[in-house]
Amino acid sequence: MLHRHPVLSLVTLAYLAFVGWVTLGPQPLDSANNGWLLRALGFFARHDATDWITYGRVEFAANIGMFIPIGVFLLLLLGRRLWWLAILAGVVLTGSIEFTQQFLPTRYPDLRDLVANSAGAVLGVLFALVITGWEVVRRPPVRGSARV
Repeated sequence: MLHRHPVLSLVTLAYLAFVGWVTLGPQPLDSANNGWLLRALGFFARHDATDWITYGRVEFAANIGMFIPIGVFLLLLLGRRLWWLAILAGVVLTGSIEFTQQFLPTRYPDLRDLVANSAGAVLGVLFALVITGWEVVRRPPVRGSARV
């Protein structure tokens, strides 16, 4: 794939490195680095219309959002015909991350993360299928096909 899509391959590898740093790095991002997030959640908690916005929901949504690009990149690299392999690769990747986290002292695996990350990868693949669908529609007819 690197020789067929060198720029996309490099961008994908860079994004995977970022995800690896976020998910497997020595310090979880939800430690002391999120004072602004906790202040915002406190603000939302004081209002009836937004008290449903909790840390757990924000984290779940962030996990989905972080894996959407992975699904997109995998589908673009593998092609539309192998959409199922892009989904499988996304699920295997998140499973590998959660498995590895059990051996890291500052991390812990979570089934919710596995679900959110897998959902993000699936949504990314679906999104990529939609945005690449115009290519399928624009293709010229196959030679030798009968026209009615």
